[in-house]
Amino acid sequence: MGEEKAQNQYRGRLAPTPSGYLHEGNMKTFHKAVERARQVNGIIALRLDDLDPSRCKKKFVDACYRDLKREGLSWDEGPLIGGDYGPYEQSYRSNLYMDALLKLKEKGMIYPCERSRSEIKSAGIKSRLGDEYLFPKELSTQKNEREGEQFPGNTNWRFATNWGDEVKIVDGRLGEVILEVGSDFSDFLVWRKDGVAAYELATVVDDHLMKITEIVRGEDLLISSSRQCLLFDSLNWPRPEFFHGELLLASNGLKLSKTV
Repeated sequence: MGEEKAQNQYRGRLAPTPSGYLHEGNMKTFHKAVERARQVNGIIALRLDDLDPSRCKKKFVDACYRDLKREGLSWDEGPLIGGDYGPYEQSYRSNLYMDALLKLKEKGMIYPCERSRSEIKSAGIKSRLGDEYLFPKELSTQKNEREGEQFPGNTNWRFATNWGDEVKIVDGRLGEVILEVGSDFSDFLVWRKDGVAAYELATVVDDHLMKITEIVRGEDLLISSSRQCLLFDSLNWPRPEFFHGELLLASNGLKLSKTV
């Protein structure tokens, strides 16, 4: 009975990105994540999404800990550091992301891509959910790898989507949400040319390995959730559940963002 309870136990996470100082919107999401876990005697793990070494600084990491504790937010899992639970850190987990990238490559679901942001933007196809520019269908042709070329090489890798496909999410707050490839998002990065896993892939790998049962995030990340669902499905991993919270907006009506 105890083992069954452990297998079915709610597992959530706090996953701040230390690329700036946390804002009220972050804290609202983190409070909701902890609240949902505590309501069912669940577990909260702490993870630092610190993939980008050029933007994620120690001063932001230190400020993150300080602000989480000031807000009374606690977590129950992470590497033990001096008797306290520290965070899982994505910057030390690149080998795990590479393993998943290889699986996607073996299944023919990703392709190397050297298209620039300006090329994508010049196509002028905007997502109906925001200002993001979609990767054009006509640019998503796969190129052949040269004989003996090292993988993944110094190039970006994208996940190949099928235009017109739908991704259905049954959300804990919004109910059923359906996003469409070609209208809301299209081919997306899973690996960067500087040798770093893209956010979508790293998040999926970590949430799977950490056995996260529900992801709590803002509703501005619905596109990311849909992309990640495709990755979960492609890797034959069970999807977690989702709860997309209402955004906390600034006085000018714009979404709050980090400050540096």
